[in-house]
Amino acid sequence: MYGYGYDYSYMIGYGFVILAFIITMGAQLLVKGRYSKYKKINCEEDISGYEVARKILDANGLGTVDIVETQGELTDHYDPSRKVVRLSSDIYHGTSIASVAVSAHECGHAIQDKEGYTFLRIRSALVPTVNLCSKLGYIVIFIGLAAGFFNLAMFGLILLGAILLFQLVTLPVEFDASKRGKEQIRKLNLVSSSSQDGVKSMLTAAALTYVAAVASTLLNLLRLLLMILGGRRNRR
Repeated sequence: MYGYGYDYSYMIGYGFVILAFIITMGAQLLVKGRYSKYKKINCEEDISGYEVARKILDANGLGTVDIVETQGELTDHYDPSRKVVRLSSDIYHGTSIASVAVSAHECGHAIQDKEGYTFLRIRSALVPTVNLCSKLGYIVIFIGLAAGFFNLAMFGLILLGAILLFQLVTLPVEFDASKRGKEQIRKLNLVSSSSQDGVKSMLTAAALTYVAAVASTLLNLLRLLLMILGGRRNRR
């Protein structure tokens, strides 16, 4: 009876893995598809990602924030510790809708930092804890399962829960950055209304990757929970 229950949990766990993979891949394909589409469509204003970022930052009293070019594709980010907006080469030099969207989004983070946006501060504070918990969590679960210490394994699962908490806090940070970016584009009249529609579509797709990350992590935690509970049943 216990063996059957364990096999059932085991199969459900694999189902969670497959579902998480599908969700993650679907979100990544969506954002890459939108990026590929909009990086080929130039804005009528012929304004580069760098110029968009510089105009938004200057308009918000962030003239001291530097904008630097970085390697890779979609590696764009705002570095709050150094007060730097880093844009990938295509975004930095490009005059496409994708360049405008990504640049404005990263500037949204810079504005959040200036205003002390609560969720951004919480996310930054969580980084050291999450890095530690993500490394220890799997080790603790493995030791707990191998030694039959299932309470220890559950503690490891709780440690991994920090990853989910971090991703949940990230959601409002990313959505708010996109909102701020779109508002700045409209307020400063950086691109035409038709291009703004493309910017919105691009940023919406990007936001879904963060939603997918939350779903994927939740499914992984459920899989590990079933593994622990199944192991406990089989030890009885």
